[in-house]
Amino acid sequence: MVTPSDVTSAPAAKAPEPAAAPAPDPPRIVPRRHLGRRLTAAVALLGFAMVLNSVVRNDAFQWDVVGRYFTTAAVLDGLLLTLWLTGAVMVLGFLLGTVLAVARLSANPVLRTLSWGYVWVFRSTPLLVQLLFWFNIGALYPTLGLGIPFGPQLVTVETVNLLGPTLTAVIGLTLHEAAYAAEVVRGGILSVDPGQTEAAQALGLSRHRTLRRVVIPQAMRSIVPAAGNMLIGTLKGTSIVSVLAVHDLLYSAQLIYHQTYQVIPLLLVATLWYVAVTSVLSAGQYHVERYYARGASRALPPTPLQRLRRRISAVRVRWGAVTAADARPAIGGDR
Repeated sequence: MVTPSDVTSAPAAKAPEPAAAPAPDPPRIVPRRHLGRRLTAAVALLGFAMVLNSVVRNDAFQWDVVGRYFTTAAVLDGLLLTLWLTGAVMVLGFLLGTVLAVARLSANPVLRTLSWGYVWVFRSTPLLVQLLFWFNIGALYPTLGLGIPFGPQLVTVETVNLLGPTLTAVIGLTLHEAAYAAEVVRGGILSVDPGQTEAAQALGLSRHRTLRRVVIPQAMRSIVPAAGNMLIGTLKGTSIVSVLAVHDLLYSAQLIYHQTYQVIPLLLVATLWYVAVTSVLSAGQYHVERYYARGASRALPPTPLQRLRRRISAVRVRWGAVTAADARPAIGGDR
């Protein structure tokens, strides 16, 4: 017989635990859709395709004539003279510009004033005017001599026989570029922390050695971009020497189309050569900037090839994630 006390003292039956609910799927992260950016890119690509199509399919450009004259001997000779003139002007201009920059930063007031005056004069005068002035220098100085100051001359030479068109172009372009190079070098030197110079002086380095071993290598980070722009500008600026009958690239193209009357194709030949050389110089400038960026940051800036590889890897990872999400089996479906 079971008494009420036995019923109350008996342990209660354990209720069955509910089954564990399946873990919900993690939320899918969807990148933000930049519709405006994609629409703008599509419109830009459409405009570029229309312009490219009009240029390629326009018979007035005479691309067959462009291909025929692109590698002729006259054009290649003009290209070589343009490259030589660009290299000579840049080297001589930066050598003179460095001297002017150091004189501008000198404690000597005479050197500082003369350097400032040189930069002021040559930056204030148009390049074409300077070239024409040097081309007609014989009207002012028929002869040039070397001798004792304010005394007799030991050696004299006629200016007409000394300054030809090519040498006149070298002198005019060099003096013009030196004024801009002086400001580029001066700006690069001023960008270096003065503490670097003070530390070098504390170590007992001379002023010349401090400038050559401490200041200039760090100033190159600021000098190289501006110098690259000057190099490309000088390459294109050499076309102005055609007014002096210097047989550069543009003048060679002009000689041909004065005979054949095919102006547009020959101008395209010169344009394509300028674009090709400028592209090579731009690539070289990028690698020089990357070289002098060492020590300025923890990692060097990636090259275009490295950027392309990273983008391809990112696309592959994103595509793999999308494929894996689509192939994931459904959980908690109908049984």
